[in-house]
Amino acid sequence: MAETKEFVDNVVNVNRVTKVTKGGKRFSFSAFVVSGDQKGRIGIGLGKSREVSSAIAKATMRARKNMITVPLRETTIPYNVRGKHGATRVHINSASRGTGVIAGGAVRAVMEVLGVKDVLAKSVGSSRCGQNVVKATLNALAKCRSASDIAHMRGKTVKEVVKG
Repeated sequence: MAETKEFVDNVVNVNRVTKVTKGGKRFSFSAFVVSGDQKGRIGIGLGKSREVSSAIAKATMRARKNMITVPLRETTIPYNVRGKHGATRVHINSASRGTGVIAGGAVRAVMEVLGVKDVLAKSVGSSRCGQNVVKATLNALAKCRSASDIAHMRGKTVKEVVKG
């Protein structure tokens, strides 16, 4: 159980959903959670339940199961990336040390759990839906490659890739 302490969870949104049946309306809750270790690993999860707390617990468990690793360069991302999901587009730019996280709500939640301290981000398009913004952000971050990965793909050393 020591593994659970290293993760940081951030609830992006909780929605009340209704199912209309013959006997009336059934209310339940849908929770969307972003979970990460603040060292470059991040996951998202959606949980549904009749109670808010169990919906959040389910979403947290799913987020921790579906994690991806994002390469970081000190306190920022390696280079500028763009992501898309649905009608939402996200532009994420690396920033110099001391800039801080300059981003909207859902992108800020992702950057906090990822461990990024300096970044500039802008969500364009349909940016009111937090789930689509988070998915577009993850789409952008999944495109990031570390210098060693790029050097390996090109058959060069890291110094050759960084220089030229």
